[in-house]
Parts: sequence; C-alpha cells; structure tokens
Amino acid sequence: MMRTNVMGSWKAICYWVATFITVLELLAGGVADLTHGKAALVASEPVTEVLAHLGYPVYLLTLLGVWKLLGAIALLVPRFPRLKEWTYAGALFDYTGAIVSSLMVGDSLASTLPPLMLAIFALASWALRPQSRMLGVLWPENRPRRASVSSPQPTMR
Repeated sequence: MMRTNVMGSWKAICYWVATFITVLELLAGGVADLTHGKAALVASEPVTEVLAHLGYPVYLLTLLGVWKLLGAIALLVPRFPRLKEWTYAGALFDYTGAIVSSLMVGDSLASTLPPLMLAIFALASWALRPQSRMLGVLWPENRPRRASVSSPQPTMR
C-alpha cells in the first residue's frame, strides 16, 4: 500500500514539473512571438531572425503566439480534457516542426536539442497527467477479458 502511494506521489511530482516547463515555454514563447522578440524573455536570437532563416513569413509569429498563450491557459485550467489533448498535440506539432524545419535548412543536429527537450517534456506531461485530465484510461489495468462466445458449428446433412 505504501509503495503505491510513493509511486503515485512521484508520478504527480513528475507530471507537475513537466507541465510547469511546458506551460512556462508556451507562455514565454507566446509573448516572444506576439511581440516579435521585442520582449527579451530569454537570451537568444530574435524570433523574427529565426523565422527568416527558416523561410517562414513573420506574420506566422502572431498566429503561433496566440495559440501558445491559449495552450498554456488550457493546460492550467481544470477539466476540458479534449482541449488539453489538442493543446498537447499542438505543442508537439510546434516542437517537431521546429526540429524538421531546422534540419531542412541545414542547421546542425545540436540546434534541434532545445525543441527536442521541450517535446519530451510535453510528452511526459501528457503521459503522466492525472485521470481527471484524460479523455479515457491511457493504460488500462486489470482489464476484464471478454468471454469468447463460440458460435454453434453448422452441421452437415
């Protein structure tokens, strides 16, 4: 009994750490995107230069910024499990899109580590989320097996 409680508390701690990192990045990234990098939240290359390097139009920042801020809110508010599922999917689209875009323009593999780490945190948050934040059971335990009903064999006359 005690071991289950300890494992449950570790799962909850890992969930909230991964969720905090994901939400923090969505908030910071959303603000940076909406301000086109004018708000120095982190010491990195301005987002407008990153998008230009990748070949994307600058107006994409406004769209991404709005969705990231809404996604951060969706992950924090209680209930709305379907909305949370879409938020996790959107975050993974954003992070994996950044990885692929970076590789397609010839950037080094090392430049994909930040979005890869963020994708891992988002996946961890999704996989470890509590039952109340799920649409259904992720990994059913002790699922009852369906009794196989054998149909009568046709008789040959």
